[in-house]
Amino acid sequence: MTEGFDCASCKETLYGRKYIQVDEGPFCIPCYDARFANTCDECKELIGHDCRELYYEDRHYHEGCFRCFRCDRSLADEPFTCQGDELLCNDCYCREFSSQCVACQQVVMPGSRKLEYNGQTWHEHCFLCSSCQQPIGAHSFIPDKKDHYCVPCYESKFAPRCTHCKKSLTKGGVTYRDEPWHKECFVCTGCRVPLAGQHFTSQDDQPYCVKCFGSLYAKKCSACLKPITGFGGGKYVSFEDRHWHHDCFSCSRCATPLVGKGFIPENEEILCRDCASNNL
Repeated sequence: MTEGFDCASCKETLYGRKYIQVDEGPFCIPCYDARFANTCDECKELIGHDCRELYYEDRHYHEGCFRCFRCDRSLADEPFTCQGDELLCNDCYCREFSSQCVACQQVVMPGSRKLEYNGQTWHEHCFLCSSCQQPIGAHSFIPDKKDHYCVPCYESKFAPRCTHCKKSLTKGGVTYRDEPWHKECFVCTGCRVPLAGQHFTSQDDQPYCVKCFGSLYAKKCSACLKPITGFGGGKYVSFEDRHWHHDCFSCSRCATPLVGKGFIPENEEILCRDCASNNL
């Protein structure tokens, strides 16, 4: 007697019929599909054993149902993107969600190199210097209204130039007589010491440090013989052709301060009234 060969589910004989063998035993085709086949997420029909099945994020599709939600193009062998619950081909995704290059008006494809600035997007190779027309790429640039310049072109075109060396000033610097200078170029005419951040004065439109100006041009105090520069709030007294620091203007005999007081000149001396009276 022939041993039985039946479907593990419906128990019908499998002799002369197609079947599929699994761990639980042999199954006829209808029982196999009913028990093991996945349901297509698009058409909600079973994906039969003889159909090509596509799988994406816990969802199953017939090959013919795995299509772009916009243009209906098959995605079986195409790159695609999932936007929410919708599957989109690259073209539809880019048209709807990707940025457009300001320069060439073409879509900036996902994953491509791009530059974003002030709410606008460029392909990296489309972001050019407005002057030399070379790609700026990842280098620094300077915006000017609707234009963008690489640093060398901006400096050449717009940056002020140092009065001394005539080179561009890109940062820092000092202004003297309404003219720009590099800090390292703004030096004393006499000793060449840098003057940026220091007290200085001028003579014939040339800048001098306090020491050089005092040595070359300042009046000399008749008492201490040091220069009278006026820096630091210093005041001085002049009489005829002689000059004194406020602190040095005192009686030549008793050293009484004479600023704001009467005094008597006596040859080279300056005397208070008391000392002058004693000479009578």
